[in-house]
Amino acid sequence: MLACALLSTPAFAQDGALTVARNLKQLTERSAVIVRGNVVSARVEKHPELRHLDTVVVTLRVRESLKGDAGATFTFRQYVWGLRDRREFAGYRKGQHLLLMLIAPSRHGLSSPAGLEQGRFLISRDAAGRELAVNGRANAGLLEGVGEWFDRERKVLTPELSSRIESHRAGAIPLEELTTLIRMTSPGAR
Repeated sequence: MLACALLSTPAFAQDGALTVARNLKQLTERSAVIVRGNVVSARVEKHPELRHLDTVVVTLRVRESLKGDAGATFTFRQYVWGLRDRREFAGYRKGQHLLLMLIAPSRHGLSSPAGLEQGRFLISRDAAGRELAVNGRANAGLLEGVGEWFDRERKVLTPELSSRIESHRAGAIPLEELTTLIRMTSPGAR
């Protein structure tokens, strides 16, 4: 019975990694640092202590820190799952504008976005110049259950945010709305 339940749970891969679907509230709870910025560099290198592990070291120029201490630049080290991730620097590219929801570093200094691809949002602009955010799952399920949490916590939402939460299934979300929701759902957010 347990095996059936586990097999029926949706999971998506990031070149060798399976992840359980998480909503925004779950992602913010798991995040130690939430930061928005531009990738300054991304390089693959062996872990300094665990020489058999390939990692990607990513440095961001911080535009906004939503949770945790990031400073003007922020660097983290992430485990590289496979050959494709090694070749492609785990998807990080110089100049990318990202919002990252990062888990606390392990005792070996390794971190990653919460829910892997779910906690990494690429920021782009639409034809009107509005900034939009989309994660590696096209934001599918990102707002599921979030409205119920707001109701339980008796948090008041603007009509626009309430409508977004009710109607959103997948697709880009205006960055301004996403950052507002992060601040409202995350303990310790600024």
